[in-house]
Amino acid sequence: MFDRIAGVYDVMNSAMTAGMHHRWRARAVDRAELGPGDAALDVCCGTGDLTLELARRVGPGGRVVGSDFAERMLDLAREKQVPAGAAKPIFEWADALELPYDDGGFDAVTVGFGVRNLADLDRGIREMTRVLKPGGRLVVLEITQPARPPLSTFFSIWFDRLVPLIGRAAGDSAAYSYLPESVKRFPSPQGLGEIMDGAGLQGIRWTILAGGIIAIHSGRKPE
Repeated sequence: MFDRIAGVYDVMNSAMTAGMHHRWRARAVDRAELGPGDAALDVCCGTGDLTLELARRVGPGGRVVGSDFAERMLDLAREKQVPAGAAKPIFEWADALELPYDDGGFDAVTVGFGVRNLADLDRGIREMTRVLKPGGRLVVLEITQPARPPLSTFFSIWFDRLVPLIGRAAGDSAAYSYLPESVKRFPSPQGLGEIMDGAGLQGIRWTILAGGIIAIHSGRKPE
C-alpha cells in the first residue's frame, strides 16, 4: 500500500494538515536534542522529510540513516535535495521490527507518523530503544484522537469522511480509508507512554499539538 501511494504521499500530507506537518516534524526533532556530529536514525522514514531535518541538525560531520520497508518511498526520499550544511543521509530498506543495526549505535531515533502501522508496536519500540546509545532519545510523532468536542467532532468528520474522499480523488481511496482506522486502533498518548516505559525508557513525556490531533512523545535510554 505504501509503495502504491508514494507518488501522492507528500501532496496528501500537505492537503490533510494544511502544510503544518513540516512544523510538527521540526518540533519532534527539537525533542531529539541532537548536536553537531551526532548519529540519528529515522525509522519508517517514508519520503524523508523528517530524516532531512535530522540531517540539518547534526551538520556535515554527523550521520543520519532513514529506513523504511517501502522501496518506492525510499526512491523518492533519495531524490530530495539535501539542505546546505547538512549531513548526507543514507536511505535504506529495513524492517522496524528487526532493525539491522548494532546495539547502542545512535544518539537519537525518531519515527514520524509510522508507529501506528507496525504489526507489533511493543516490539518496534523495543527495537528502537535497543539501537539507542545510553542517554540517547527516542522521539515519536503521531496522530492521536482528540478526547473532547468540538475538536473530537471535527476530527471525526475530517478523518472518517473527508480524508477518504481526498484519497479517492488522489486515486487510492482504500489507503486513505485505512488511515483513520489505523488512528482509531492506536493507543492513547498515555498508552503509548506506558509502552515506552515498558521498553525501559526514562523521562517519558508527551506534548499534544493542533488542539489534540498530534502527539510528540520522547523518552531517554538509561545511561
